[in-house]
Amino acid sequence: MRVSYSALMCAFLLSGCQSLTTSSSEQPQATAPLNAPAATATTLETPPAVQPQAEAVVPVTDVWQRIREQMALEVPDNDRVDHFRQWYISHPKHLKIISQRAEPFMYLIVEEIEKRNLPIELALLPIVESAFDVFAYSAGAAAGIWQFTSPMGRHFGLQQNWWYDGRRDVYASTVAAMDMMEYLHNKMGQDWNYSLAAYNTGEGRVFRAIKKNKKKGLSTDYFALDLPTETERYVPQLLALADVVKNAEKYGIDLTPIANEPQLQRLDIGSQIDLSLAADLADMTIAELHKLNPGYNRWATSPDGPHALLLPVDKVAGFQTALADTDQTERVNWVRYTIKAGDSLSVIASKYHTRTAIIQSVNKLSDNRIRIGQTLLIPVAAKDPEDYVFSAEQRLARKQSSKRAAFKMEHLVQSGDSLWTIARANNITVKQLAKWNGMAPSDPLRAGRKLAIWVNKVSQNQKSTSVMRKVQYTVRSGDSLARIGQKFQVTVADLLRWNDLSKRKYLQPGQKLKLYVDVTRVEV
Repeated sequence: MRVSYSALMCAFLLSGCQSLTTSSSEQPQATAPLNAPAATATTLETPPAVQPQAEAVVPVTDVWQRIREQMALEVPDNDRVDHFRQWYISHPKHLKIISQRAEPFMYLIVEEIEKRNLPIELALLPIVESAFDVFAYSAGAAAGIWQFTSPMGRHFGLQQNWWYDGRRDVYASTVAAMDMMEYLHNKMGQDWNYSLAAYNTGEGRVFRAIKKNKKKGLSTDYFALDLPTETERYVPQLLALADVVKNAEKYGIDLTPIANEPQLQRLDIGSQIDLSLAADLADMTIAELHKLNPGYNRWATSPDGPHALLLPVDKVAGFQTALADTDQTERVNWVRYTIKAGDSLSVIASKYHTRTAIIQSVNKLSDNRIRIGQTLLIPVAAKDPEDYVFSAEQRLARKQSSKRAAFKMEHLVQSGDSLWTIARANNITVKQLAKWNGMAPSDPLRAGRKLAIWVNKVSQNQKSTSVMRKVQYTVRSGDSLARIGQKFQVTVADLLRWNDLSKRKYLQPGQKLKLYVDVTRVEV
């Protein structure tokens, strides 16, 4: 943080040709007491020195003001910049909401940027990248407030596994983002516009654009480069945002003040812990704790680390005291499961909301072979899965249940499926299908995953006057798809699609089928 001081000038009366100077760094002269004897005529009379007084420094109490005072990047008079400036000015609620989201983390981010002597404007980048949504996931498969892709995140040291995604860990990803910024700044010839563009689209693409303009004898200024549309908008958006934040009062923007003091403290507790227990020890709700620690995908921190938690500073002392009184073996609940006939690791993993690989790792199993009577140790959540409202499962469930059309169907991914084939079969776009299921269009599909599909027309025979009802039909001996379709006036193609069936497979008595039936035509 930059703090400026000014000193008052000291005036002295001089006798004859002799001069006396006092620098501002010297201690002020002591003045004679009021009852001191008068000076004789031969004595050099020096009046009392005026004590230098520093102007009262008003402490910066708001992080936004701390940012304003250090802004140094040039904001050009440019149509692209002006476009985004006007957008922010016309949407004042947007920045107010973002200011509230940023409140717990902005001090932490500013500290990291200042420590490295980087442009303070970088603190605004999460607004451009993710609107400070800690759970943001983009169509380009980028996650977290700094929007790291998986490969780039790993390159800059962010772990990613079933338990933990460092791209959403605000502390870890901020360190990684600043590492990347320093790397790009050195790589891109110390030009911050180039560096920011490279952060968005990659250094190679920026270098190629520069080379192309040089070859044509054109300007190589960032604003003259031929870059992807998103990147051409990216830097102007940040510069416009910086101008609006710097001149918020002028533009009528009300940024929610953020205290210029630490909001959070990072504690490494040394081993895996259930987030519900950690929340109890910190006197917080699970949701409150998880929002500050969005890097954890599940109900607990990762078994192999990291084991760090960000906690509000006023909760730290109580948490540490309570944790010290908790036996380390109580940090995670364990179930001893005895294998029964018909069990498999995948069935057991599904039952306990975990993964086969985790059961194998905990029990030191080299493969999937198990035997009846064998006992397995399984880590389990202390509370119901629904209580961990910001776990990956619960966030996905909410996204898939968000109403997008009249009917919601489910598709169980089979080997050979792709987003494109599933989307085409249901007359929707890949982009829609991916968005409804918390994916990027480029994400791979795993067999066994359930996808939500929203459609307004659920059946080929559906008319505008149809009243469709979802029913469950139990297959009887002698049934066939054709016979069931004829009975309920639905097509075999619909039956196959609704139930993820293959034409080559036979129906079995007792099998349950989902049907969407027009009750105006068929009595159910």
